[in-house]
Amino acid sequence: MSPPTLYLVRHGRARAGFDEAHDPGLDAVGRDQAAAVAARLDAVGPLPVVSSPLLRARQTAAAFETLWRVQARVEPAVAEIPSPAPIAADLQARAAWLRGAMRGTWSELPAEYAEWRDRLVAALVNIETSSVVTTHFIAINAAVGAATDDDRIVCFAPDNCSCTRLGVEDGRLVLRELGHERPTQVG
Repeated sequence: MSPPTLYLVRHGRARAGFDEAHDPGLDAVGRDQAAAVAARLDAVGPLPVVSSPLLRARQTAAAFETLWRVQARVEPAVAEIPSPAPIAADLQARAAWLRGAMRGTWSELPAEYAEWRDRLVAALVNIETSSVVTTHFIAINAAVGAATDDDRIVCFAPDNCSCTRLGVEDGRLVLRELGHERPTQVG
């Protein structure tokens, strides 16, 4: 059996920013983006689909569920990076924290964030068959950083519904291809 390929798909455009809503769904453009990425990946499927539990990722996964007639498995380990507990409820403080964190490295953050990254990477490595994973900007960056030994929190800027391909070989992630990039702004 060949090593699995993971197709990490960043969710479609959300109807609200990180500083506007805790768990927004997709807007009309985001739904169109989700349908388009599912159509682009149709030739590699049907594949199992793994999704972050957050609404924008679940709605992106729905495009694959409809096309391939599969049920996505919800995996909390591929959700977006959590905000520090004291500020999680304050959207403006949460966005400011994330903007600051994105300029740094994993080793500069408290240990709980390295642990979050390690759980994410372990969840991906433990996927045994080629799969589509609908997830988030920082989660994709954490996976790419693990695959390339890059400690930066942001290694690249995956666009909404871009697809980053990773392999799983000898118990570790291997970068095959970065997804389409565009400058991104949190908030």
